[in-house]
Amino acid sequence: MPGENGETYAEKSKKQIAIIGAGVSGLLACKHAREQGFDPIVFESSNGIIGGLWSYTIKSTKLQTPKEFYQFSDFAWPESVTETFPRHDQVKDYIESYALHFNILPHIQFNSKVVSIDYRAYEDDGCDEGLWGGTGQAFSPKRKWLVTVLNMLCPLDQHKVYEVDFVIICIGRFSGLPNIPHFPMNKGPEVFDGKVIHSMEYAEIGSVRATAMVKDKHITVIGFQKSAIDLAAEVARLNGVEHPCTLLLRTVNWTIPEDFLKISFRNLNRFSEFMIHKPGEGFFLWFLAILLSPLRWILTKFVESYLKLIYPLKKYNMVPEHGFLRQISACKFPVLPGDFYKRVEEGSLILKKSKSYCFCKTGLIIDDEEENLLKTDVVIFATGYRSDDKLCDIFASTYIQKRIVGSSAPFYRECIHPHIPQLAILGYSEGRAMLYTTEIQSKWLAHFLAGKFKLPTIMEMEEDVLRWEKCMQHYASTYYKRSCASLLLLIYFNDLLCRDMNLNPRRKKTLLSELFAPYKPSDYQTSI
Repeated sequence: MPGENGETYAEKSKKQIAIIGAGVSGLLACKHAREQGFDPIVFESSNGIIGGLWSYTIKSTKLQTPKEFYQFSDFAWPESVTETFPRHDQVKDYIESYALHFNILPHIQFNSKVVSIDYRAYEDDGCDEGLWGGTGQAFSPKRKWLVTVLNMLCPLDQHKVYEVDFVIICIGRFSGLPNIPHFPMNKGPEVFDGKVIHSMEYAEIGSVRATAMVKDKHITVIGFQKSAIDLAAEVARLNGVEHPCTLLLRTVNWTIPEDFLKISFRNLNRFSEFMIHKPGEGFFLWFLAILLSPLRWILTKFVESYLKLIYPLKKYNMVPEHGFLRQISACKFPVLPGDFYKRVEEGSLILKKSKSYCFCKTGLIIDDEEENLLKTDVVIFATGYRSDDKLCDIFASTYIQKRIVGSSAPFYRECIHPHIPQLAILGYSEGRAMLYTTEIQSKWLAHFLAGKFKLPTIMEMEEDVLRWEKCMQHYASTYYKRSCASLLLLIYFNDLLCRDMNLNPRRKKTLLSELFAPYKPSDYQTSI
């Protein structure tokens, strides 16, 4: 039976779609592509492991999103999971159950590491170069991607090359290439007698080996994002005041308790987004954002005052210099473990601010002052990942690599680069509810693959992403990251995706609920 673009399911199944990575975004991309009649292949480098970072995380990690906002729209959490913020092993089991339920595993080729991908246009096909891929559609009869794959079980074997019609990159932002600072000669980890690792390695070695590595030792954790905070608190609980853990940080960020996080998600509604200016907004939305700006300012200051009240921030010199709204605009909203400042008070966790540091034989020299020596046995960098480098490295073409890093503008609909045809990048964007946003993008992408709509011209897409960049820079300022473009406007962004798919963006039954009820994944279950 033909689809909306005239293709039968048999014709669609002949289109070769390669998905790189079997994390959450890869599983979603596969599931929704299958629903549109395609038969994708998922390349996963691990040996039978799915779920991405949830398979490699520290023991104390929990979901940082209330589970009702971190769930598949058509697959509920099991009743046995009663916690609002499930443990990492519960999240992993939930994701694996999803893959089994929708029969995704047969599409995954494990132990298959994608070494590179290369775009080939075999001859002049007379297409309009002003359109994405020459046609504005997902596929081209004479333009293909060559995907080079290494068999991890037999790494000395010749690489296998697959010719595919479309590539979906789902390698995530929080894995792969650890971000470790560079140091001058003789001031880096090479001069240190102790052990230096990244939080990624700490998570990968497993809880038993990790515990043995840090037990009864002086540990220094560097960073102040979620992984650094969780890791430092975990070590402090283990070692106590006899061997206190030091959390070394350069920039202080606002941190929030779990209860406050629940409230913030309940306010994930249309009314709250009326306070935020939107890309290319008309006069009415512009005027509404101006009118409500005092309310936005009051709410932001209330949050800051509340956090100063419940945490001893002034006592430990931990009041951030930037505002709360600017920070969350940059996707920085770490949740603080409930016992964090209790550990600080008892002395098992030491907070230390530093503008710079370097290594010496016995530890770290703080701020280039020899007398300011921090003796330590193990240094753990929890300093994030080089996400753009990891993304660039997968492309064989230097032209495409430069396209990736040559602009700070976000991707079109957060997954399409205007100048890289027949390819989408899922799971790259950050947000408060990653599964929620990635699922809707996966549905949008599957509709596009099925030919249910075309992309605008390259120029129109460039203008659109520049509008998003300008809009978000207004709030994030120097903290702006293109991966956070839709954070403050999640519902508005989903509206755009729904309209592209010719679906009603209004998902609630009444006007009041449409304005003030939170939007959840379950709202997008039907008619998509």
